[in-house]
Amino acid sequence: MTTTVEHPALAPITLGGLALRNRYAVAPMSRVSARPDGTPTGEMADYYAEFARGGFGLVFSEGTYPDSAASQGYLNQPGLARDEHVAGWRVVTAGVRAAGGRMIAQLMHAGAIAQGNPNTVGPSAVQPRGEKMRAYGGSGPWPVPRELTTAEIDDIIDGFAAAAVRARQAGFDGVEVHAANGYLLDQFLTDYTNHRTDSHGGPVANRIRLTARVVTAVAEAVPELVTGVRLSQTKVNDFTYRWPGGRADAEVIFAAVAEAGARYLHIASEGRNWLETAKLADGGTITALAREVTGLPVIANGGMHDLAQAHEVLTGGHADLLSIGHGALANPDLPARVAAAEPLAEFDRAMVSPTVTVANARRWRESRQA
Repeated sequence: MTTTVEHPALAPITLGGLALRNRYAVAPMSRVSARPDGTPTGEMADYYAEFARGGFGLVFSEGTYPDSAASQGYLNQPGLARDEHVAGWRVVTAGVRAAGGRMIAQLMHAGAIAQGNPNTVGPSAVQPRGEKMRAYGGSGPWPVPRELTTAEIDDIIDGFAAAAVRARQAGFDGVEVHAANGYLLDQFLTDYTNHRTDSHGGPVANRIRLTARVVTAVAEAVPELVTGVRLSQTKVNDFTYRWPGGRADAEVIFAAVAEAGARYLHIASEGRNWLETAKLADGGTITALAREVTGLPVIANGGMHDLAQAHEVLTGGHADLLSIGHGALANPDLPARVAAAEPLAEFDRAMVSPTVTVANARRWRESRQA
C-alpha cells in the first residue's frame, strides 16, 4: 500500500491570530494597474481573487502608497491615501475572502527611488544607485532626493498609521510595513544612503528606528489586524548589498521590529533565490536567525515554488510560511496543483515584459490559449 505524504506547505497555520488554510502566500508584486488616481480596478480584483481560488491561504497586496505627499513610487500604483482608494480595495478583499483566502495590505513609501513622482525624498541627499526600471515605466538615473526634516519624518509615520486605518476599512486582514528592497524605510536602514547625524542615523540601532516607529504606529492604529514587516538586504537597485555587520546587524534589526510590535517578519530576496541571499557567514540562514531572535513567525521568499527547497525551509527550521512571486504568476493555482501532485508551469518573462501590468499578463495568457 502506497502512502502519499502531504507537502508541509499545505498544513494550516495561524499568523498573529490570523488562521490560514496553508503556508502558501502570494508575494507582493507591483503591477502598476490601478487608475491614475491610485484606485484599484475590477481587473485588479479579478487578478487577486484568482490566487485565492487557486488555493493560496494568504495574498499580499502590491506595494501601496500610504499618503499623497511623496510616497507614491510608480504611475498607476494603487494607494490607501484617500477614501476612494478604500472603496476600490474593498472589492478586492471581498473577492479574496469569498474564495477562502486572507489578504494583507503592504504599505510602501518609495522615497528616493520614486520614478512616477517628482517629489523624491530620502534620509539624506544621496543619489540612488542604478537607474529607473523600464518595466515600471521609468528610464534614466534617479534624481538626488531632498533630505527629510524631523517634522516630515513624523508626518510620514502618521501617514502610515492613517493608511492602516483605511486598510481596516477596506477589509484587509493585516498590514505589512514595507521596509525592504531599497524603498524609503530601507533607505534609512542602509548605511550608504543614510548620512544623518540625528537619532535616525549612525549605528544600525538608529537606522532601524524609523521602521520600528512606523511598526508601532500601525500596530497601535489597528490592534485588531495583524501587523508585520518586510525586510531585505538586497534592493531593486542593488542586488548585491548585504547588511555590513552580518549576523550582529541582523540581530539588532530583528529585535527592534519585534519589540516595536511586529507579529511576523517577511524576509525578501528581491529577485534572487533564497539560497543566494539567506546564507550567513557562519553557515546559518537569515530567516532562521529571525525566528531565533524574535520567536515570531517568519515568511521566506525567493524560489519557494521549488518543492524540495520549500520542504527544506519549512522542516529545517528556516521559516514558517512561503511567499511566492513569479511562481505564483505562472501558477495562480499552485497550492491546488501541489495538493493534486500536478506539475507546475514554468514562469515566462514575457508575462512581465515589456511591462509588469495585469493587462500584459492577461494578453500573454490569451496568446498561449489561441
